Amino acid sequence: MTDLLLREDLGPVARLTLNAPTSLNALSDAMLGTLTEAFARLATDSSIRVVILRGAGKAFCAGHDLKEMQAARAAPDKGAAYFADLFTRCGAMMQAIPALPQPVIAEVHGIATAAGCQLVASCDLAVAAAGTRFGVNGVNIGLFCSTPMVALSRNVPAKVAFEMLTTGEFIDAERAREVGLVNRVVQQGDLEQESLRLAQTIAAKLGAAVKIGKRAFYDQLPLPLAEAYAHTAAVMAENMLWRDTQEGIQAFLEKRPPDWQV
Repeated sequence: MTDLLLREDLGPVARLTLNAPTSLNALSDAMLGTLTEAFARLATDSSIRVVILRGAGKAFCAGHDLKEMQAARAAPDKGAAYFADLFTRCGAMMQAIPALPQPVIAEVHGIATAAGCQLVASCDLAVAAAGTRFGVNGVNIGLFCSTPMVALSRNVPAKVAFEMLTTGEFIDAERAREVGLVNRVVQQGDLEQESLRLAQTIAAKLGAAVKIGKRAFYDQLPLPLAEAYAHTAAVMAENMLWRDTQEGIQAFLEKRPPDWQV
């Protein structure tokens, strides 16, 4: 990893830390590139079963780097094409998270705003510290959070998302849990332990089953009901024929731990 993104492997769990605390871990050009590279490496790392994503310092992530964006807007050689490329690259990085074979847990504290809130919404799971605030408040500065809206509106009810987008108001961690943006809320002192506990629980399952299940989860979401059942029936049929699945079923019937080979 680079200084911008720290990686610590805890057995089958990779913990990534956004490490730009002075900018509240803003998604600068460099941070976007570093995250994209990290996810590409994780996609082929069979030793890692779960990923935790967190931020150093006072906040999880404050979104795009507004100072960098203002400087780019003032540069004579940059314009609409630069910003179109920036938001396209950001969207590609966000899409890499659900595309990973490993579940990704956002470990959130402080604030998660604009593209930082989008980052939470793009993760498969999220654990937040009590007192964390979430917002897509670009509208407050005249920049509607259109790309963060994509991930947010796929996590929370439409009216909740629209209210957040149009008022620019924050919601707290408890409200974020109520509407489905995060899974669990814990005290700040328990945040690291709780996210790691969740990661280790998932990592203890049959990795191949979690991998095929994650892919099927996202593949079936946009499908009509009958197509979703047809798709997942084929996935389960494939899964059922695995040696380790047979061993898992037999171990359950015999009331013993499974002897999985992968």
